[in-house]
Amino acid sequence: MEIERGLVRTEMGHIHYRAAGPRGGRSIMLFHINAQSSALMLELMEVLAPRLRAVAMDYPSHGMSDHVAGRPRIEDYARVAVAVMDALGIRRASVLGEAVGSLVATEVSGTFPDRVERTVLVNCPFLPGIPLHETEGDVTADHRPADPSGFPLTRTIEFVLERDPAHAPMRPTQSWMDRINVAQIEAGRDRWQALDALRAYDLAAGLRRIRRPALLLMGEHFYFRRYADDLLRQVRDIRLKVIPGARFCMTWERAGEVGAETLAFLEGG
Repeated sequence: MEIERGLVRTEMGHIHYRAAGPRGGRSIMLFHINAQSSALMLELMEVLAPRLRAVAMDYPSHGMSDHVAGRPRIEDYARVAVAVMDALGIRRASVLGEAVGSLVATEVSGTFPDRVERTVLVNCPFLPGIPLHETEGDVTADHRPADPSGFPLTRTIEFVLERDPAHAPMRPTQSWMDRINVAQIEAGRDRWQALDALRAYDLAAGLRRIRRPALLLMGEHFYFRRYADDLLRQVRDIRLKVIPGARFCMTWERAGEVGAETLAFLEGG
């Protein structure tokens, strides 16, 4: 797979992206998990690229994108995503995101419906009126340690599986862990921005604004799967597929199945 990489100048600085697949055909925008980067989308891009133009961007302050001060919102990430589409000459695309990325996909779909074909939400963290901090699905400083200045420390696979299995794949590899550690360091002290944006976003309202057909993919062991029925009631046209034996980081660990389900859905199956 040949990967194109580049920078797009936006209202939030230069945004880094990875792209693969044929130009001029159908496209899909990929949005990563909080405190990660487009580097965690490489396996999924390999599945999608033979049939789609797959573009994975780094949020502001993530990956190789410029850092921004303050508290960016999900709405900001969505506008930046459309700016990347504009720069790459993509008039319409499907959108896919996992966790925080599913909120970005939701916002792009609801705010820019003319730019979206279909929406794929992977492990969308919907809560029916329950604060995130009151659940086991929250992410805390205990899960992501830092030095005294607040800069991220690297973690081992053993640390993640012991301290924060809810936000880990079922069978993490060293390649996955290395990319996670690099992404944490790239985000630096701004690594909480996307999670803060998640907490501030009205996901129920965003889901109700989706007007394009949607697919919800959830891992069998994903913490928020217990609220899947509540989520489904928010969206006009949505179907659910549970991936057996999966948990989190499905766009990496189960890229083959996520990609196959996505392609079938986009082709009207």
